Amino acid sequence: MTQQHPKKIWLTGASSGIGHALAQELLKQGHRLALTARKAAPLTLLAQAYPNQVLVVTADLTVFEQVHAVAQRIEQEWGGLDMAILNAGTCEYIDAAHFEAAMLERVMRTNFIATAYCIEAALPLLRQGSKPQLVATSSSATYFPLPRAGAYGASKAAMDYLLASLRLDLMREDIAVTTIHPGFVDTPLTRRNDFAMPMRWSSERAAQYIAKRIHKRPFEINFPRIFVGFLKLLACLPLRLQTAIGSRMNP
Repeated sequence: MTQQHPKKIWLTGASSGIGHALAQELLKQGHRLALTARKAAPLTLLAQAYPNQVLVVTADLTVFEQVHAVAQRIEQEWGGLDMAILNAGTCEYIDAAHFEAAMLERVMRTNFIATAYCIEAALPLLRQGSKPQLVATSSSATYFPLPRAGAYGASKAAMDYLLASLRLDLMREDIAVTTIHPGFVDTPLTRRNDFAMPMRWSSERAAQYIAKRIHKRPFEINFPRIFVGFLKLLACLPLRLQTAIGSRMNP
């Protein structure tokens, strides 16, 4: 389905999982996408499937200079952006018996610092766009602490606060800020998990859900609603009870 007004969109983490599926949904809608990931092959296939709609810009987003090189390429090709969807991320789990600060640093660098690099690069381009929108993928894990998820959850909680604060700062420029909070989604990353993932969605279903809502410029896109609602309800319980329930979730 082609949109009446195609947008210029930068999408990171586009080589697999939600990002790859979302790229396909947005391309079907007729938008032009600058796709970023470390692996070029999946992006090139999309460029071949959707001629004249895809700009392939590979990069390691944890490297400041590479992020800004991507932004320069987008500016050269398009002049600006209407939307930036910062979706790239990773997950590692803490072993409390062998706590490793370096692991937390790795996760924070990929999920939070790299996102900050992308925001710095994207904002000048968004200021040149039409109805600009900054979007980032966080996690429903920010609503309730889960066992072993300290590094992942901390990186996403930091992202939540940054985006919520930026929403206030960018409102005067009419730059919308949207935070996506997925529950469990079937991706190459989550397939490594060694625990049950209730209400798990496919990447395609998640992408369709996001693509249907994102252009309305909402503050948040949360799914599955029942799962997110349950976590929010748990978070309202007394801390001692939260701790008792959370500890029982340990695999």
